[in-house]
Amino acid sequence: MNNITTLRELKQSGYKSRSVKEELRENLIKQLQQKENGFEGIIGFEDTVMPDLQTAILSRHNILLLGLRGQAKTRIARLMVNLLDEFVPYIAGSELFDDPMEPISWFARNEIETKGDDTQIAWLHRSERYTEKLATPDVTVADLIGDVDPIKAATMKLTYSDERVIHFGLIPRAHRGIFVINELPDLQARIQVALFNILQEKDIQIRGFKLRLPLDIQFVFTANPEDYTNRGSIVTPLKDRIESQILTHYPRTVEISRQITQQEAKLSKEQKATVEADDLVKDLVEQIAFEARNSEYIDKKSGVSARLTISAYENLISNAERRMIINREKNTFVRISDFLGVIPAITGKIELVYEGELEGPAKVANILVGKAIKTLLLNYFPEPEKAKKSKKPNPYQEIISWFSAGNNISIIDDLPNQEYKKLLLSVPGLKDLVKKNHPSLTENNQLLLMEFVLHGLAEFSQVNKGYLDNGYSFSDMFDSLFNMKKDDDLDFDDRY
Repeated sequence: MNNITTLRELKQSGYKSRSVKEELRENLIKQLQQKENGFEGIIGFEDTVMPDLQTAILSRHNILLLGLRGQAKTRIARLMVNLLDEFVPYIAGSELFDDPMEPISWFARNEIETKGDDTQIAWLHRSERYTEKLATPDVTVADLIGDVDPIKAATMKLTYSDERVIHFGLIPRAHRGIFVINELPDLQARIQVALFNILQEKDIQIRGFKLRLPLDIQFVFTANPEDYTNRGSIVTPLKDRIESQILTHYPRTVEISRQITQQEAKLSKEQKATVEADDLVKDLVEQIAFEARNSEYIDKKSGVSARLTISAYENLISNAERRMIINREKNTFVRISDFLGVIPAITGKIELVYEGELEGPAKVANILVGKAIKTLLLNYFPEPEKAKKSKKPNPYQEIISWFSAGNNISIIDDLPNQEYKKLLLSVPGLKDLVKKNHPSLTENNQLLLMEFVLHGLAEFSQVNKGYLDNGYSFSDMFDSLFNMKKDDDLDFDDRY
């Protein structure tokens, strides 16, 4: 139909107008009947958020997506565009993209009045029917709704009572589309009040100029819970006018979180081809976020964004790639020691409570990595504490005894693959432990688990783990306690 260029041709085609909400509703019904997924890339919401969202669309509701940061609220809003018709007709030259059958602006009404069925028709693609505005304290009513333009009035010799002197804001220009306001509580209360009439009475008021303008808009608002910041909240009458409030959430399992990270992480073809990442390190990245969300050092009201794991995984791969380039190797694999490179991705994405501030962001990030290792060790090996107390032979005894005899190793970040292998094989009992619990592994995976055991034993206080400028050192637990330097606690933070 987008070959139609006049109002006459449009009428002859049998075209019927639909409101945006009807359009979304009818296209969603088709999608559900055909069992299609219109929200590609949204993972983990299939049984929670998506049914509520679909119900709201079927009910023709304006929507508030409420949840902590990094819960795909904006992405969901953007994907709603896929439920719009691919093209819709509008009166050519209209700044409000007026429906030819139901014009609302002075320009559109005048075009039809003067040209009749010869009025020119243009077509608007659904990608142009989406408008998004981030709510900030400096947003004004003029930005959102509009203002009187004195220059236009003077140029066209019009009085201020003529609607043609109005310069329309973002919301009227989103007519026949989806309008999204992100972080709604950050919008000043007086600006939120200005939205009342648009949502309910369908008119706009600009500097005392009241104009009946039946805008056809699907509103979507996003917000963090009201107690997240002291910057503001959603005024109660506005919340009352938003028909559906939908709660979003973080991934419920490591597996779902991992799918999201793998989907979103931006890796080059070279990185994918040359850097091997085992399932263990992928799960460790996700476990860090789960530990952070339950950490006593981190503000739970703030949340821990999915962007943390995405950035952390990208850093992890890049850290291994950097070592490979320095050592002029053709390929490599991610080691546990590469998690040193993940620290900068964590520190900027967590909000600390008072206790966390005392520890410092870098130390808290290191604690989170350690807790993730401790949690996942039990999925791969026996629990060291129970093994120590058990009447059966301790599978870790040979390793612990070697360190107790005064031996130690340092795993440096830039260690070439062969030296890394040689170093881990020098610890008696380490390879045998891995082979016993995981008999069929590639050499790279075997070496990874060998290092993983050392870090795990350190988290269970069986051996000591020290922080070097560019790696980790492992030694006897008791020897390190008696020889601890006064400034040992500062070593890690000094690097950052």
